[in-house]
Amino acid sequence: MRRNLCTSLKRRTSASPMARFDRLPQDLRDWLRDAALPWSATSALRLWQRAMKESGCPHHARACLCQAEARLLARDAPRIWGTQYPTNGGHP
Repeated sequence: MRRNLCTSLKRRTSASPMARFDRLPQDLRDWLRDAALPWSATSALRLWQRAMKESGCPHHARACLCQAEARLLARDAPRIWGTQYPTNGGHP
């Protein structure tokens, strides 16, 4: 494999994405299955652990993930679909 000569950063070696996904808590995997965004196992687990530390409740953790996803969607929607979305009747 050729080394990327455009950066001085070392290449990270990590386990396969599916192996990381398989190690996630079942409740988190269930949430990710229905998520609107393509979350990485690492970022989803970070949010999950923070929420679980706050309350210890998986329902609370799922709600925190839903809120985070809603914030990201609201932030990106105008850039992707325009400032009138979804008030334009759902038409691009």
